Amino acid sequence: MFLLGALSSVADAIGSGAGTGGLNLQLNAGAIAPEAAVLIALLTCLLVDLAGEKAASRWVPPICYAGLGSALVLLALQWNTPDLQPAFVGSFLADNLAIAFRAVVAASTLISLLLSWRYVEQSGTPVGEFAGILLAATLGAMFLCGATDLVTIFVSLETLSVSSYLLAGYMKRDARSSEAALKYLLVGSAAAAVFLYGASLLYGLTGGATGLDAVALALRTSASPVTALALVFVLATVAFKIAAVPFHQWTPDVYEGSPTPVVAFLSVGSKAAGFALALRILVGCFESFDAQWKLLFTVLAVLSMVLGNVVALAQTSMKRMLAYSSIGQAGFVMIGLVCGTEDGFAAMVLYMAAYLFMNLGAFACIILFSLRTGSDRIADYAGLYQKDPLITLGLSLCLLSLGGIPPMLGFFGKIYLFFAGWADHQYLLVVVGLVTSVVSIYYYISVIKMMVVKEPQEASDVVKAYPAINWSVAGLPALRTALVGCVIVTAVGGILSNPLFTWASQAVTGTPMLVQAIG
Repeated sequence: MFLLGALSSVADAIGSGAGTGGLNLQLNAGAIAPEAAVLIALLTCLLVDLAGEKAASRWVPPICYAGLGSALVLLALQWNTPDLQPAFVGSFLADNLAIAFRAVVAASTLISLLLSWRYVEQSGTPVGEFAGILLAATLGAMFLCGATDLVTIFVSLETLSVSSYLLAGYMKRDARSSEAALKYLLVGSAAAAVFLYGASLLYGLTGGATGLDAVALALRTSASPVTALALVFVLATVAFKIAAVPFHQWTPDVYEGSPTPVVAFLSVGSKAAGFALALRILVGCFESFDAQWKLLFTVLAVLSMVLGNVVALAQTSMKRMLAYSSIGQAGFVMIGLVCGTEDGFAAMVLYMAAYLFMNLGAFACIILFSLRTGSDRIADYAGLYQKDPLITLGLSLCLLSLGGIPPMLGFFGKIYLFFAGWADHQYLLVVVGLVTSVVSIYYYISVIKMMVVKEPQEASDVVKAYPAINWSVAGLPALRTALVGCVIVTAVGGILSNPLFTWASQAVTGTPMLVQAIG
């Protein structure tokens, strides 16, 4: 009923636009030009894959680079658009907020693909098929960042989710990968059903409209229990997407069982889309329930920071440790969301951009170590500096940045978040954030100590048998490029933190919805 009514309202809007000669303005197809570039790359990858695995291995990588590179260029051209107009009858808006988060998603996919080629080739799975599914997930995430209609949000959310389920279970012969996909599917399906039920309640409250503007207008005059129920349902879906406690149960198992390049994308691209959805729907729609949802997110942030960082202390797997770390990182980002100020929103955007490089840099090191040893146990990293200084240095710098050690990029990202929280009198969140940051430094430093401090005789058996690496092997130059690039940005990005914060501030001031919320 909800979907039928929504389609009817869209048809009416198109009809009225056509009657007034305004259809072309309402469609504004140029707003999704970056997504079109990704879609063309996706379809081309699938066609090339039909020509055989040899042709796919040769042509799929450059096709993906061209599509994602074109998308990033088109996003840069859309920045600070002076005559901003909604697209597709008001269901999509390419404002600065959407552009910033879409850029984070596209960049995370590009780096994840650089990390993937050798991993996918070694596993014996089709390269074109893998790239096509990952690009489909990217497409859903990018649309989700700019969606301004309940139907568009749901379709984008499901495009991202279904593709993620397929990617999580992509290693068909690996029981852990199949288990991860099944758990992700079950929990994700429940989250989708919860969102759809909440959206149907909002659709009823608006009297038959699905646009977020209409929903916000209806909620200003409605304070019924149904509205509160819709808020809880929507908040639960957002919390699931960003892996906030207590909606985080899927995260450790999915991170451990899924192919590592897939985990790299989910940890950044999917999370960025989740935060874009949180800003779009909570700040844009539930502004009349500002105090209520901020209180709920304060609780979620505290729980995420505490549980994520404390449980990470006990992990023996690198991927599970980074899973709990990502839960704690989501708690840090929520500080900016709860603030609801220009500095808070800008700090969110900045931290997601910083998280892109430091987290994917860490995963690049884990993938390279796994390719050479087949292990992701923390204990197996003992004495690694003797055999592989590149991985040791790269992983150390990325982990120090995640812990917030100066002068790394992550330090400045956290400082901006804490400053914004303190200025908005969010003292509880800032104090919890500072304490849990210290806790996180302990388990990050433990990994570095394992790699660097151990004497040669204390090195793990895996490191003692560490094989030599031939960097000319297919896929490894791309992996090394991604690793070096992420590590350089992580290490020197702190120097550029002020220009980055200016860029993040423009993402906020160039977004009418956020400007109105800030007042």
